[in-house]
Amino acid sequence: MASVTSLTASVHQRLASALSAALPEAADSDPLLRRSDRADFQANGILALAKKAKANPRELAAQVVSQVVTGDVIKDIEVSGPGFLNITVTDQAINENLAARATDPDARLGVPYAEHPGTTVIDYAQPNVAKEMHVGHLRSAVIGDSVVQLLEFTGENVVRRHHIGDWGTQFGMLIQYLDEHPHELDHKAAQVTGEEAMSNLDRLYKAARKLFDSDEEFKTRARRRVVDLQAGDPHTLAMWQKFVDESKIYFFSVFEKLDMEVRDPDIVGESGYNDMLAETCRLLEESGVAVRSEGALCVFFDDIKGPDGKPVPLIVQKSDGGYGYAATDLSAIRDRVFNLKANSLIYVVDARQSLHFKMVFETARRAGWLNDDVKAYQLAFGTVLGKDGKPFKTREGETVRLVDLLDEAIDRASAVVREKAQDLSEEEIAERGAQVGIGAVKYADLSTSANRDYKFDLDQMVSLNGDTSVYLQYAYARIQSILRKAGESRPQAHPELDLHEAERALGLHVDAFAETVAEAATEYAPHKLAAYLYQLASLYTSFYDKCPVLKAETPAHIENRLFLCDVTARTLHQGMALLGIRTPERL
Repeated sequence: MASVTSLTASVHQRLASALSAALPEAADSDPLLRRSDRADFQANGILALAKKAKANPRELAAQVVSQVVTGDVIKDIEVSGPGFLNITVTDQAINENLAARATDPDARLGVPYAEHPGTTVIDYAQPNVAKEMHVGHLRSAVIGDSVVQLLEFTGENVVRRHHIGDWGTQFGMLIQYLDEHPHELDHKAAQVTGEEAMSNLDRLYKAARKLFDSDEEFKTRARRRVVDLQAGDPHTLAMWQKFVDESKIYFFSVFEKLDMEVRDPDIVGESGYNDMLAETCRLLEESGVAVRSEGALCVFFDDIKGPDGKPVPLIVQKSDGGYGYAATDLSAIRDRVFNLKANSLIYVVDARQSLHFKMVFETARRAGWLNDDVKAYQLAFGTVLGKDGKPFKTREGETVRLVDLLDEAIDRASAVVREKAQDLSEEEIAERGAQVGIGAVKYADLSTSANRDYKFDLDQMVSLNGDTSVYLQYAYARIQSILRKAGESRPQAHPELDLHEAERALGLHVDAFAETVAEAATEYAPHKLAAYLYQLASLYTSFYDKCPVLKAETPAHIENRLFLCDVTARTLHQGMALLGIRTPERL
């Protein structure tokens, strides 16, 4: 198991010991250590402690300094301002720490496993059967996949769930329409799979919806067909299953293009909870959590009211006996808590559904299905905007198809790769173009805090400059190029060497990788890892500009700088993998 102590932890430990010696009653106090522009680290905890002990903060800081052991890790420590501590670490400590990360027997670069891993069910990438995936499906898939990678890497048992829309009124409508208009099913298209078949289904769905909204008699027949579906009528069920199977083939093709693994057992749609719905309603009603109101089974909340001031309930069962999304979501919670034994439930769902999930989670808490030991959390995400700052649409005002958007990203990236390619074949350019294009789309999403909207700008996304995945991928490829050109020289740490300022900055940042991964996993915040990786690539660029690697002054310096290159590349590679992004060896 990885157990590399970071420089931050080493400095923290020494400061805490000095603090305890200077002020015994502060034995468990946090020195509040953080990275600083004024030194390697700054500790700000003395101010609060001095106030509590009614002591002079600068005098207390001086007492702490006198107790700090310097030499091996801490090179210098001084009092600054009203009582801050500025700390500089030794070059030897930086190099030794990086060497420990590089030789980590678990090949985890010193990233520890979580102390108390549990079981997390993460609900993400939820497309709808018989409908094409559009730009609105992008964020749930990309953010969810990265959170899965982060949690699994830190040792959590993760159960993936793709809660696809595969049940309800729309299927009665679609099946009834096809029964009445069999000639509209293009039999040639029915034989193909993937995007063509899905376009055909999507077209039929829109035609059925138009008729459903305009023809009351058709609407009645369609609703009767929903009853047939729920009752398990063989013909209706067979039609429904065909739609589901066809849609899954399409979903898999889109997720494959997104370079995401989606497994069939992980797809448990709305239909997967049908057998639990009646019992869910019974449990809620018998416990008094839900009550009948005008024939419907409802849950009321004191703090949720409509514009008229009247309470807005969560409707679990409609007055006609039908079940809504709430019944399905509550049944899913029961399944995930009691059958899958989850400690945490994460829902990567559009922020516009926040009220619904707030009501569902509160209902589950009242029912005793969620509690202090089992928590549910909506990882709410914002909207993908066009360059004009409005929700991303086509020129005709239609929602943008996800496959079209991804294909365009790959085309743009392939053009960038072809322009830079020196010794790549057309096949390699196509492969790199896909890796760069999909990486660009994912990184633009993940480098933004999930709850914020972001502008989809392909020109910026595939740029070699600025905060883009292409910039990070090129930094990685540049390092691989240097390592290939090194000849007989090999990466090797030399702790005895003095470091250039750019080497120190890069080394200190690499050392923060483990803490960043742990923070990003704990907070379900891939954007924090993305920000770390961009800074890593920027610091590497600065190091590359200021510190010759293969032409360094001595063989030891060459080896040490190659070592810095290597550990940086491995950190970039691992970090990008946790975002679901490839790092090609050559670009």
